[in-house]
Amino acid sequence: MSMLMKLDIEFLRQRYLSGALTPAALVAEINARIGEDENHVWIRRLTRQEMLAYAKNLEGRDPALFPLYGIPFAIKDNIDLAGIPTTSGCPDFAYTPDTSATVVQQLIDAGAIPVGKTNLDQFATGLVGTRSPYGACRNSINPEYISGGSSAGSAVSVALGMVSFSLGTDTAGSGRVPAAFNNLIGHKPTCGLVSTSGVVPACRTLDCVSIFAGNADDAATVLEVAQGFDAGDPYSRRPVNTGKALGSSFRFGVPREDQLEFFGNPVTPQLFRDAINRLQSLGGQPVVIDFAPFLETARLLYEGPWVAERYAAIREFIETRPDSLFPVTRSIIGAAARFSAADTYAALYRLKALQRRNEAVWDEIDVLLTPTAGTIYRISEVEADPVRTNSNLGYYTNFMNLLDLAAIAVPAGFQSNGLPFGVTIAAPAFSDTALLRLGGRLHAALDA
Repeated sequence: MSMLMKLDIEFLRQRYLSGALTPAALVAEINARIGEDENHVWIRRLTRQEMLAYAKNLEGRDPALFPLYGIPFAIKDNIDLAGIPTTSGCPDFAYTPDTSATVVQQLIDAGAIPVGKTNLDQFATGLVGTRSPYGACRNSINPEYISGGSSAGSAVSVALGMVSFSLGTDTAGSGRVPAAFNNLIGHKPTCGLVSTSGVVPACRTLDCVSIFAGNADDAATVLEVAQGFDAGDPYSRRPVNTGKALGSSFRFGVPREDQLEFFGNPVTPQLFRDAINRLQSLGGQPVVIDFAPFLETARLLYEGPWVAERYAAIREFIETRPDSLFPVTRSIIGAAARFSAADTYAALYRLKALQRRNEAVWDEIDVLLTPTAGTIYRISEVEADPVRTNSNLGYYTNFMNLLDLAAIAVPAGFQSNGLPFGVTIAAPAFSDTALLRLGGRLHAALDA
């Protein structure tokens, strides 16, 4: 078996169906491929024997009956895998679950093989990938640059060809920013579409499990298995509609020119214009929109009382072991103390008003197109100015879950320094299938 073997799901599936590949042989390939962890991708890699235990469960079974038969995947280390510690990026917080998260078990039942638990910004608080005692996760293309976070290792594991897909979480952009920085598809499902049972909460009312893959077809295959109502998850939802069908012509919103922000990057504005032109070539009609309601909603997430949800999630731990947290993580979560119950209600009232304003936008457009992030930073730049740089990366992402949108991050070319750029297509809840199809079309067009 070649070390250059592709890990695309359909490629592996055809190899399994033809008998040219076995799960045990795939495990040997993956074990050899991972090697040294110079990029700080992993918190806990499964041993070869641990992976083989999953492979042996597939022996003698018909690959045609398992949509993810023998497909290797990685799990962000705030999502439970039975028998393997969950740290959420904090060693003192670690516990070993007896059962896997609902979504992980669904994937395993479909034939997928877990490879390990991946590095993240501590307690999924950050968009940079540097806030981890397990080392700053490095960009898969240039290790001087950030991977993006908080689902840092999950993205890099796919980008470096260690797994076919991975699970992240996405509360404020953690499943999209790392996709952009590592030239991947990053699907942020509708909140509640994929169970969060067995996931360490960040903001429980906004959390969702996300998917990283090399292409939209793989992401769609994973979503088909991962989604489903979970009665054990209070935030699980049954789809109330299937979203708008996107035909040969559709309208896509683009922020006003004066509302676009690239944070001084001289190259990414043209890459975004190229993506607009390419989406037009696929039948899209651009509609310039007022982006202000989206931006104001985004500010609520970290400047408003929603940060108190992060505090509530680990309150007992942070009150008894505050020194176990990274200083920047502790300062962000600790800021919850300044918000009163009255502040919370005032923010909820404001959010409702913004949601109503946002509804009017969707009368004019079918999808929204934005950069995923306006620029990227070196690890040294983030370490020197952690709050400002992280805030800049959330400019186009922080509003999504507050406004109940689904989204797909799509690779959109490369900067002159070789680093990738990405765009995001978003639409109202339960438009996931349509977004994956359109995202796949745009990815193919931009990659042509």
